[in-house]
Amino acid sequence: MYARMAQYYDRIYSFKDYKSEANKILKWIGTHKQSAGARLLDVACGTGHHLEHLTHSFDAEGLDLSPELLACAKERNPGLTFHCADMRTFDLPDKFDVITCLFSSIGYMTTIEDLEKAVANMAHHLVPGGVLIVEPWLTPDVWKAGSVHGMFIDDPDLKIARINTSLTRGRLSIFDLHHLIGTPEETFHFVEHHEMGLYTMEEMTSAFTKVGLVTTVDAEGLMGRGMIIGVRAHV
Repeated sequence: MYARMAQYYDRIYSFKDYKSEANKILKWIGTHKQSAGARLLDVACGTGHHLEHLTHSFDAEGLDLSPELLACAKERNPGLTFHCADMRTFDLPDKFDVITCLFSSIGYMTTIEDLEKAVANMAHHLVPGGVLIVEPWLTPDVWKAGSVHGMFIDDPDLKIARINTSLTRGRLSIFDLHHLIGTPEETFHFVEHHEMGLYTMEEMTSAFTKVGLVTTVDAEGLMGRGMIIGVRAHV
C-alpha cells in the first residue's frame, strides 16, 4: 500500500507532533505499567517517528508490514531492531514490557476476528505486568460517509494534492487517497485504497478483556480518537 508514497509519508503527516505524543505515551506507561523491565515494541511503527523519542526511555524495537516504511524507520533509527511482519501473526522470541500500536493502525483489521487476533497476539508478547497501548480508528458514530477531504503541500520543490471521499460499506470505512505529486523531475498521480473496520469502543475494549487484559480508556488519546490501555495481569 505504501510503496509509492513512503518517501512522502513524513511530509504528508508533518502536522503530527511526535515528541509531544511520545511524552503522553510515556505518562500512560508510567501510570499503568507494572513490570520492572524496559523493553518496548512499536507495532505498525511506520517511519519510526514515535520510536525516535521512545527509545530514549526504552530498549525499543519496531514492527511493520511495509518494507518501504521500515526502510525509512531504519534510516531514522539506525541502532534499533525492526521486524517486517503482520500484527496478527508476528512471532518474536522475546516478550515486552510495553507494546504500542498507534495512529489507528489497528483499524486495518477489517473483521472482529482479525481485530481480536491482533490484540491477542500483541497481548501474548507482553510480560506479566506489561502494558498494551492501542490508538483506535474512528468509531461508527464519528465516521462521516460522503464527506470530502483535501490536503495540500506547497514546498518549493514538492507539491502534493491529496483528495478523497469517505465512503462506507457495511462495517468498513473506505477511502481512495488520490495523490497528485509534482517534483522537479516529474508530475505523477497514484491512488491508495484503504479499508478500515468501524468498531465501537465497546467492541475494541472487549478484544482486550477477552485475553485477560485489565483495560482502561483515555477518551481523548493523542488526537481525539481515544486510547485503549490494557495491562497483563501477574500470574
